[in-house]
Amino acid sequence: MNDPAPKTYTWQSLHPAARRTFYFIGVTTGSSSIRRVFPLWAEHLELGDVELVGIDLAIHAPDEHYRTVVEFIKNDPLSLGALVTTHKIDLYNAAKDLFDEIDPLATLMSEVSSLSKRDGSLRADAKDPISSGLAIEAFLPQDHFTQAGTDLVIFGAGGSAVAIDWYLSDPRRAGNRPEQITVTNRSRPRLDTLEAVHRAAGRELPVRTVLADRPEINDEVLATARPGSLVINATGLGKDAPGSPLTDERRFPERAIAWDLNYRGDLLFLDQAREQQLDRRLQVEDGWIYFIHGWTQVIAEVFDVEIPVSGPDFDELSRLAGGTRR
Repeated sequence: MNDPAPKTYTWQSLHPAARRTFYFIGVTTGSSSIRRVFPLWAEHLELGDVELVGIDLAIHAPDEHYRTVVEFIKNDPLSLGALVTTHKIDLYNAAKDLFDEIDPLATLMSEVSSLSKRDGSLRADAKDPISSGLAIEAFLPQDHFTQAGTDLVIFGAGGSAVAIDWYLSDPRRAGNRPEQITVTNRSRPRLDTLEAVHRAAGRELPVRTVLADRPEINDEVLATARPGSLVINATGLGKDAPGSPLTDERRFPERAIAWDLNYRGDLLFLDQAREQQLDRRLQVEDGWIYFIHGWTQVIAEVFDVEIPVSGPDFDELSRLAGGTRR
């Protein structure tokens, strides 16, 4: 049986919801697994009669587009809220004056991944610091950085990269932190934002930012990473656009953990890591567990329900989601 065509809007085609509606603001929302997962989760969590609708926006869309979407959700009675991906920083900067409440992490990081309503107020929350941390702990060997004394390398400096830097550089992790953090990006402003958040959070761990307008520069950064490094593709390449931040000449450090935040798309970064998995003894991870934590954190906020981050109830949500993977 074919899946029903997913309902997707653009900033120009929004119209009042006829039933309780939860939105997904992204780039290619019709391809996301959440289209198949959300109805199962909604039934399990007893969310009632609710519809998931995508809103597709171009990467780095004009401010007007973001503001139109936020104003629509804010003013439409049956629009409950939204999960924001890819556009977290741009949407926040374009529309922050429209939010009635902004949580401290969203203010610190100048990004928003969750829009929700309480008593008529529109709230903006940054859930990535929580969801990315939960995903990392699901696959990172215990005391990995303590034992390896190694690096964190992130390709891409968007909202997810800011959140991961914030999480892994936290002084409360004591010695279980990377010795050096390197973040690359194709343009300078996102790197400046990440550095500013790093300083504002009071992180004493050094962070090195590299302008990498060519993938060969990322190859060079990767070549200097020490054995056991955590190497992350946070660029969106492989999902929002085809390709990888690396070239075919890349060489992963021995015993590195290669983590692609994507779980769908051409996933070239994952293919590049898997080609060297045996030779370089790599641990290769996709973005599936990040997908689950990211969505459950926002659903809990929008619908004001408690969703555990581990244990039997979370395992059941994971099982339901896993059954939809293609």
